Amino acid sequence: MVRRKNQWPDEGELIVGTVHKVLNYGAFASLEEYQGKEAFIHISEVSSGWVKNIRDYVRENQKIVARVLRVNPRKGHVDVSMKRIREDQRTKKIQSWKIEQKAEKFLELVGKGMDKDLDASYDEVGYLLMERFGDIYGGFEIAAEEGENALIEEGVDPEWAKAIAEIAKKNITPPEVQITGYVDLKSYAPEGVDIIKNALQSAEEDNVVIQCVGAPRYRLIVTSTDYIQAEKNLKKAAQKCIEVVESSEGEGTFYRELE
Repeated sequence: MVRRKNQWPDEGELIVGTVHKVLNYGAFASLEEYQGKEAFIHISEVSSGWVKNIRDYVRENQKIVARVLRVNPRKGHVDVSMKRIREDQRTKKIQSWKIEQKAEKFLELVGKGMDKDLDASYDEVGYLLMERFGDIYGGFEIAAEEGENALIEEGVDPEWAKAIAEIAKKNITPPEVQITGYVDLKSYAPEGVDIIKNALQSAEEDNVVIQCVGAPRYRLIVTSTDYIQAEKNLKKAAQKCIEVVESSEGEGTFYRELE
């Protein structure tokens, strides 16, 4: 179960719950991110339309996403609404919750390597990762991309940072970015076709994908896990193309984006 440091969710927050009891007037669900806490969904908050039979909308063991309406510590549960969220919000919340479940498994794995149980792992580093990086997975992503020093700079104990970085690099692939540019290449020499072909081949040496838009324009596509490096590679490839055609008294122009 993914955990939050706060004891109760905030009003307006989206929560993930598991329905465990359905009655004629509403349903009760266990909060996945708040241990021991329960959500109540009144029948009027299940759907925007008229609900004749609540079981047409919720059932036991169903995972739900709902918005917190009121927090009631005295009753030990929160009042939530399933109808006051959009479908894209529901999808995004479920996706982020699933990612955090994976991150918790990573945290548990790191803890085992340090002879710590999951409770201790949360107390010693899990909640700190949430505070510094938004969630636990965010901390692991940074560790995978930038290494343990990025965690140490945010106050993570060096021993934990090293262990997290090791697990992160084995299990997390940095997201790729794809950027596009264009070159117009013109050659007035008798062997102009070959010159332009050589120019484009020089760019392909840097793992740049070339596509013909329509002579004299060509599309250059660069894929990388580093956006800044991708930009450098794109400009480098374009410059190579231009230099080849200009050396044969042709001309070339680079466009980062087309108008």
